[in-house]
Amino acid sequence: MIAQELLAILCCPETKQDIRLLEPNVVEQLNRRIEKGELKTKGGQAVTEIIDGGLLRTDETVVYPIRDQIPIMLIEEGILVDKSDVS
Repeated sequence: MIAQELLAILCCPETKQDIRLLEPNVVEQLNRRIEKGELKTKGGQAVTEIIDGGLLRTDETVVYPIRDQIPIMLIEEGILVDKSDVS
């Protein structure tokens, strides 16, 4: 789990929007889509690695993955999602 202190200071590296932690059921849903090869990164690459969690941008279009309890806050690693994926 990510410390609340860390969450409080993180923001989207691209737009500086606030981020929030994804609910576990949403992480499971995204992992199913990753397994099917349905998700891409902002850099245009297929997402192939399962995520442990995610940080959702306020506009609900990008998820920054969490792997091994480390948030990957690189713009090109952001996972493109639809609002229906995360609601």
